[in-house]
Amino acid sequence: MHHILIQKSKANILIIKMIHIILLISLLITTTSNASVQDFCVADIKASDTPAGYPCKAATTVTSDDFAYSGLIEAGNTTNIINAAVTPAFVAQFPALNGLGLSAARLDLGPAGVIPLHTHPGASELLIVKQGHITAGFVSSANTVYIKTLKKGEIMVFPQGLLHFQATAGKRDAVAFAIFSSASPGLQILDFALFASNFSTPLITKTTFLDPVLVKKLKSVLGGSG
Repeated sequence: MHHILIQKSKANILIIKMIHIILLISLLITTTSNASVQDFCVADIKASDTPAGYPCKAATTVTSDDFAYSGLIEAGNTTNIINAAVTPAFVAQFPALNGLGLSAARLDLGPAGVIPLHTHPGASELLIVKQGHITAGFVSSANTVYIKTLKKGEIMVFPQGLLHFQATAGKRDAVAFAIFSSASPGLQILDFALFASNFSTPLITKTTFLDPVLVKKLKSVLGGSG
């Protein structure tokens, strides 16, 4: 008799556990079915950007035009000190990217053109060469340099946050498109951070070991002060 009671007790416990599991599954199904699924969030760029992105534009005002962007068709102006131009298609230019985790840019490089050492703090980058030849590379956190000369149709990846560059290889113009893993990848160009800012010459000299005369010359070229 005692043995039979133990078996019945175990059976009851098993039934109770099964009921709990069934109730939990039912709750999950109900919660999922009632959840609001949002396909997209076209940015209201008139509002302020936040770490979570822009607020959504009213769905009733969204049209097909919001999901297409023609800003990368035209070549950028390469008549400048770096003989190059970067035309972004980030969320600020293409609001439909808001919350989708990707963006793009067009790179135009004239002969001797260069996109100086820079970083994207918020994204990795995939570079696709459309025209000409481009020498590109990045520096790892272990200070190992990876450089490759790319031709039309070839691609190269630059991991998030690492210093990297692109430069024309040869005497022809080059064009490339960059795809980023964020709608707002961010951009900081090392030369501009040092020599186009108010970072003082004595501190730059102390922290980079550069000659102060050279620092002042570079500041005069790029418009920095201090």
